[in-house]
Amino acid sequence: MLDLQPPALPPRQGERLDRDTYKGGFRELEATLRNAASWKLERRQHFEEQGSPSRDALRRGHWEEALRLLEVRRDGLRAAAKEDSAHGHTFHRVRMAETPLTPYMQWELHSHRQRAEYGERIRVLDAAQAASAETGGPLPEIVVLGGSVLFQVLYDETGFCIGAMRHTDHGIVSNWASYLEKLYAASEDVTAYFAREVAPLPPPRLRKDQTHQRVQRG
Repeated sequence: MLDLQPPALPPRQGERLDRDTYKGGFRELEATLRNAASWKLERRQHFEEQGSPSRDALRRGHWEEALRLLEVRRDGLRAAAKEDSAHGHTFHRVRMAETPLTPYMQWELHSHRQRAEYGERIRVLDAAQAASAETGGPLPEIVVLGGSVLFQVLYDETGFCIGAMRHTDHGIVSNWASYLEKLYAASEDVTAYFAREVAPLPPPRLRKDQTHQRVQRG
């Protein structure tokens, strides 16, 4: 088991953003990044998302359609990778995974493996290996953009994004960027993880409440 104690993240030093303000601010800041590295930690094992036809197909229980729709987006991934390369922006993602994988995680790891084909740096960390980091509860969902802003992304109990806490204190941001870099170094490349843990799996079986769950609207 790894010793991966997280740095502090005092809520009182952050600014609470609603979902639209967070999404808009994220996009605006990301578009300005040049010659920078960004980091993301994904901890939850289930999310509800908007704007993804493939995710919608999974929600309906249509696994083959969900995979087919992932293939449709390849041109978009290629264009985004080309833009990031031109700007010198590298995005690193640490995906924590619990086994057995949830249906959402099985789908998301197909998505992440595809993203990695276009240069996104994605690694998977077995949650059991990071148990020492979660003695006070699960690690937060974190994005550090370009070393200047940290977003702690907030979700409701269903896994729907409801906003974020924005932190700009240099010490907080740099400490978490260093921490995510440490988690990344301790993790496994998504392609290798996928080949061993995901590729052999049969299509996921969703419960009725998962198949027909209504997507909340922001």
